[in-house]
Amino acid sequence: MKDVLEELEWRGLIAQHTDIDALRSALNSGPVTFYCGFDPTAASLHHGHLVAVKLMRHLQLAGHHPLVLVGGATGLIGDPRPSTERTLNSRDTVAQWVESLAGQLRGLLDFEGDNPARLVNNLDWTGQLSAIDFLRDLGKHFRLGTMLSKDIVARRLESDEGISYAEFSYQVLQANDYLELFTRYGCTLEVGGNDQWGNLVGGMDLIRKVTGESVHVLTNPLITKSDGTKFGKSEGGAVWLNPEMLSPYKFFQFWLNTADEDVVHMLKVFTFRTREEIEELATAVAERPQERRAQRVLAQDVTAWVHGANVAERVDNASRALFGGDGLAALDADTLRDAVAELPQANASLGTPIPELFVATGQERGLGAARRTAKSGGLNINNRKVAEADVLTSSDVLPGGVVVLRKGKKNLAVIRVTE
Repeated sequence: MKDVLEELEWRGLIAQHTDIDALRSALNSGPVTFYCGFDPTAASLHHGHLVAVKLMRHLQLAGHHPLVLVGGATGLIGDPRPSTERTLNSRDTVAQWVESLAGQLRGLLDFEGDNPARLVNNLDWTGQLSAIDFLRDLGKHFRLGTMLSKDIVARRLESDEGISYAEFSYQVLQANDYLELFTRYGCTLEVGGNDQWGNLVGGMDLIRKVTGESVHVLTNPLITKSDGTKFGKSEGGAVWLNPEMLSPYKFFQFWLNTADEDVVHMLKVFTFRTREEIEELATAVAERPQERRAQRVLAQDVTAWVHGANVAERVDNASRALFGGDGLAALDADTLRDAVAELPQANASLGTPIPELFVATGQERGLGAARRTAKSGGLNINNRKVAEADVLTSSDVLPGGVVVLRKGKKNLAVIRVTE
């Protein structure tokens, strides 16, 4: 890639930066070592972290050398929240989360080949830092006025709770990470979310004061929808990357449900599709929005990146099968369970008249109405049309002991078969 910054700009992956011409010259002159930090404040990364990782991957593909920092030290303190003090997690918990995040990041970037990423943990150098060293070697380079003027600190100072010295000092620890990586690995670029701009610049300033050298900072935007609101959460909460915290099926559905007005931007940010491919998908959105082709490509690509191609194919098949396609009976019990978890449910036994099932799940108001809908061909079980006289048989039961009901095109429910 001749000019990776031009590609990042086209994809909407650049928010703020220091001297852009100097950064472009450095990136075009040869490999640059860069880093991004991820604090273990939970057992998993979420979809918002993918923006920074995607930016890192573009830089890596352009030949630049990534350092992936997992904050075993900074995770013990916590970056200040906008309103309240963070709860301090135990050392054992943070250590477990460090391993969890490291495992996820190993799957998102290339840690092998000709240009492998390198994983680092800031506990390796911060854990050895004494209080005297912290104050003499680091604290002397920070001016209180500058630290107090940072937006997040100012907001916390104005709040009823205020801010602790621990969280206030977080910016010093993060700045020291950049200095350490500059010294150890020749790292001259830090990237991260735009909400981290003040902390990133603090590291750049510390390097200049200590060594006299100039380095670079680049942030990615916090992704928003076309109406300006945050590109949000799934129905169950955060869009976690850990499949035990959010099933791959629900993860897939989150991306599949992207609005038409947002999907082209999300394709640029979260996939590696080429400009020509994205332009063609944009045309499909404009001319044939009912196909939702762009949304399915987005869901397939991001799910394959996070969970693997085989999992993406499986949950894609489940999504298609659930809404009228073939193959419901071929789905494994776990995938089918995740696919129907949010649907209205009821219990029934074998031999129950089919119309009664639709009444039990609330899809029909009464038995007479259900029979009329069945007679007109509007009721389906497992994507098979049923007649008003049909009853539930063992051949209707899918893996996991369920039957999928559908009235019309999208009115879905589930029957759990009891003995």
